[in-house]
Order: sequence, then C-alpha cells, then structure tokens
Amino acid sequence: MKKKTRAICLLSGGLDSTVALKLILLQNIDVLAIKFSSIFCLCDRENGCGAHAVAKDLNVPLKNIAKGKDYLDIIKKPSFGYGQGLNPCIDCRIYMFKKAKEIMEDEKADFIFTGEVLDQRPFSQRKNTMELIDKKAGIEGKILRPLSAKLFPLTEPEKKGIVDREKFMDIRGRRRKTQFDFVENMKIKGYACPAGGCLLTDKIFSKRLKEMFKRKSECGFSDINLLKFGRVFWENETMFIVGRDKEENETLEKLHKKDDSFIILQNAPSPAVLIRWGNNDDKMLEKGRQLILKYTTKKIDGEPIFTIQ
Repeated sequence: MKKKTRAICLLSGGLDSTVALKLILLQNIDVLAIKFSSIFCLCDRENGCGAHAVAKDLNVPLKNIAKGKDYLDIIKKPSFGYGQGLNPCIDCRIYMFKKAKEIMEDEKADFIFTGEVLDQRPFSQRKNTMELIDKKAGIEGKILRPLSAKLFPLTEPEKKGIVDREKFMDIRGRRRKTQFDFVENMKIKGYACPAGGCLLTDKIFSKRLKEMFKRKSECGFSDINLLKFGRVFWENETMFIVGRDKEENETLEKLHKKDDSFIILQNAPSPAVLIRWGNNDDKMLEKGRQLILKYTTKKIDGEPIFTIQ
C-alpha cells in the first residue's frame, strides 16, 4: 500500500499561510501545522494570530512551539543583522526552519511548506535571501512555497511527483488580491493579521529593547515583556516602569516579582511604579516615588502616602 504524502506547515494563521495550507490540502496531502509563538507577536488575538481557528476550520492538527532562550540569544546577536528595528528576520527564518526540519524528521514527513511570497518582504523574501535561508537551515529542496512555487526551481516533492506543481501559484510582490479571492471562493474562515506583525519592527519598542540589552545583557523574556507597558526610565542597571493609566497599573502589579519593588500612591489617583533590579535600595525607592509625583496630575490630599510592595 502506497504511503500517503505528509507535510509540515508553518502556519502563522495569517492570510498567506492559510492559502498555502489549503493549496496543499487540495492535493490530498496529510498535514501537521506548527505555529511559532513569542512575546513579540503584534496580534492581540488568542491562540496565535488565528492559527488555531484556521487549523480547526481546515481540520488539521496544530502544534505550538514557543521560541525559547536560544531565540533570545539570536535577537541579541544575529548573524545576518537587523531589519528596520531589532528584527533579525533572516536569522529568525533559519531558526524556525531548523525547528521545522527536526519535526519533519521526527514525523517522517516528506517536506515543509510556508505561505511565503517572493519579494513580498524586502529583507527576508528576496530570492537569493530565501535560498541562503534554506541552505543555512539545511532544507534545500525540501521546502515548498505554494504561493510562488512556479517562480522557483523544482523542489524534491515536485520532482518526485508527490505534488502537482501546476496547481500552485506564481504570486510575486505585496498585493494580496489573489489570496483574498482564493479564501473567499473557498469559504475559509478564521485567518487574521493579513500583513503579519512583529513587535521587533516597532521603532519605539526596539529602542527600549536595545537600551535593555545595553544595561542588562542577561535579561530574559519576563523582563522584556515589561517594555510593552508604561514609561521606561533607567538609573544605571535599575529599570523603572511608570504606569500610564489604571489598566497599566494593574498589569504592572501582576507582573512584578518578589525581588521587584512596586510603589503606589494611596491618597490620590496616580501612576504606579515598578522597579526591577533595584534591590530595594533607598535611593532607587526615592526615585520611584519622585517619578510617581512627577506624573501625578490630580491634587494630593495632604502629604503623599506611598505603599511599597
């Protein structure tokens, strides 16, 4: 009995990867979808930018892979540099493809496929760059890009005849009309983030993260997560996060650790301050109190009364 073809899909849950998944499924291929997650995803939907909804709608199993410390090390020092912020796009693709290759081998799958489109992104989706990524990840010939397949040389699954190249596409560039028409005709639901999104491309966040790497090179994901909130100040290696509203104050209170200091003003509506790496130093605590007073706009009833957690 002939073995059914099996493939690994890098599913972001966005428009392009959704179209790629459907194109492969239309060829009666067994698919395992994998979704990479990190704190840098800009999409605020649950279950990973629509990946869960797409996998459910198209009836494929989905495996989530959290990018770990090894990924953080890449962000701190990428081999191929950054894009417009601190986004190491080429190194990131190599990282994910290597992980996907391991899964492909473990699952005894025949190939990997993605929703990448030739020349859609200037940093990581040029033809020579994509060839470099494939080579560095050790997946040359084993990765298929159904949306632009006809613009690339034949891959191993195409040469073997286990997929029909003529049923793939020849999309190039940033326009997505073909993809939108396809999902509408196929009545596919659940996809999100048509243009994708990574917080590492944000100039303000990137500036904050660069400063953190400079001040505290051993920082981890829980530290970096704080940079999403409030106003950020530094005193040598001590970081101060000043909440900008009630919601941020509550978030900072939830995120503060045992070794942090969390300061609130009791007798007036005001920002809260979270101090990390201050070791409860009196000088740092005083700076935290002064930051609260600086950004408190309401009148304080009498002398300010602070609570430190």
